[in-house]
Amino acid sequence: MAHGHRTDTFGTIGGERQGWRDTATRYALVPLRIFLGVTFIYAGLDKLTDSAFMSATGPGSVGELMRSVRDSSAVPALVDLSLKNPEGFGYAIGIGEVAVGLGTLVGLLARLAAFGGALISLSLWLTVSWQTEPYYYGNDLAYLMAWLPLVLAGASVLSLDAALADRRRRMR
Repeated sequence: MAHGHRTDTFGTIGGERQGWRDTATRYALVPLRIFLGVTFIYAGLDKLTDSAFMSATGPGSVGELMRSVRDSSAVPALVDLSLKNPEGFGYAIGIGEVAVGLGTLVGLLARLAAFGGALISLSLWLTVSWQTEPYYYGNDLAYLMAWLPLVLAGASVLSLDAALADRRRRMR
């Protein structure tokens, strides 16, 4: 074996052929991308198509939800901001979730999409689910943590970002 090269699972030297561990490592974040992408698309569409949720007042409305968590949130000023225009806030969250979900699922501007997902999850954790006891029962904190690997790593495989990077490399 040549100095400085290692033999992988398939017995190749110098990485001529990828081993299963290298392949698994490359694709490790794909299930997370699919889960978060589909979940955020669904959550956004669910909000956008629910006329009761997209109201300033009434049972199940975004306005009623925000009023109910105002005094127990970590950042009441953020809730107050949402209450200036509850419908607008509802549409912003819904459209944001769909955009984040689509970007994550197809891997387009994946780090930016993941950052947006992390911001949405952080804002919901600090407002809507802050009072959840014990804290680990609240799902928004778990979603925030799930977004962080995608913020750091992006979407290097099975993504439009990877296809565009490959195209740029070939054009040089």
